[in-house]
Amino acid sequence: MMILKILFWIFLFVIVYTYVGYGVLLYAIIKFKRFFKIGMTVEVDPSYEPEVTLFIAAYNEKDYVAAKMKNSLELNYPKDKLNIVWVTDGSDDGTPELLKKYPNTVVHHLDARNGKIGAMNRGMEFVKTPIVIFSDANTNLGKESIRRIVKLFSNKTVGCVSGEKRIVNKEIDAASGAGEGLYWKYESALKKWDAELYSVVGAAGELFAIRTELYRHVEKDTLLDDFIISLRVAQDGYTIQYDPEAYAIETASANVKEELKRKIRISAGGIQSVVRLRSLLNIFKYGTLSFQYISHRVLRWTITPLCLLVLIPISVVLAFNEGIFDFGLYSILCWLQILFYCAAMLGWFLENRSTRVKALFVPYYFFIMNLSVVLGFFRYMKKSQSVNWERAKRAV
Repeated sequence: MMILKILFWIFLFVIVYTYVGYGVLLYAIIKFKRFFKIGMTVEVDPSYEPEVTLFIAAYNEKDYVAAKMKNSLELNYPKDKLNIVWVTDGSDDGTPELLKKYPNTVVHHLDARNGKIGAMNRGMEFVKTPIVIFSDANTNLGKESIRRIVKLFSNKTVGCVSGEKRIVNKEIDAASGAGEGLYWKYESALKKWDAELYSVVGAAGELFAIRTELYRHVEKDTLLDDFIISLRVAQDGYTIQYDPEAYAIETASANVKEELKRKIRISAGGIQSVVRLRSLLNIFKYGTLSFQYISHRVLRWTITPLCLLVLIPISVVLAFNEGIFDFGLYSILCWLQILFYCAAMLGWFLENRSTRVKALFVPYYFFIMNLSVVLGFFRYMKKSQSVNWERAKRAV
């Protein structure tokens, strides 16, 4: 029984550290550095204004073309220095034809569908500007986003800049919207602190930029292009910076089923990324970057969901050994787990009946996140995840 107790506290520590502890520790380190003025802030030149490329890889996005182009042409950046490039490989809904009427816009199209990575690798051969900014077709950027991202590149140590993903909150949003929104707010805080400590760990695909010379062709079967591209820049010795005011706006997934589909793909890609970026686990070589990478990403995609799963039967055994209704320490912790998962299941039940209780959104979304990692692991092992676009349905 002692072995079970030791395992219980080890697993609980890993879970708490992954989702709460790392954020607390990171914040404490940042406050310590600020107080003693340790380290250096990233100094930038606000007047830095090079020619840039806004790069959009798209597949059958005709419904978003008008809004995306209107938004792109209204961005606060010199028009003669902003090149807009669309790569629409495989699109057969008229997207390429719609784009041809817009100024400062170049469209590269092939009838063959080779997935997003294939489109990015091919399209990057046409980019000649020193900085390339990647954005999704179904997101709108803040008016100052390009300018705010670009000025960070005036610092030679910066190789990549990540913007912020903002989820549109509406009264009609489902559990996926509320949960996803809270998740991204927490992620934004972690990114801000990560950047202040040393470097952000990965970029948001909705909006990120790199120095064009640092782009390396990505393997065709890559699932998380944004993560792999940005972390390889960090591996080369550059930092990934973050500006929360450089943002991309998109609506939440239409429902939790759609959000689960999206997160399973992300989870499968996360496990793939951990395998491909395994050299980053060497803390003796990469130091602070490895610490951030393991704490912020690797644990979430590997060990922690397993700990959550195994903790349940261990808690039950310890609770019954102690007396399940005696409400000792282990029985209380067991009941808390049961209540949490019951809340998640109730959220699922009510969501399927279009009845939404906001108090249940967080446990529901947390459960969906970790379930997706387990399902994503099996999908990755079976090699059954397609690299072609599988866009989740979004709320309207």
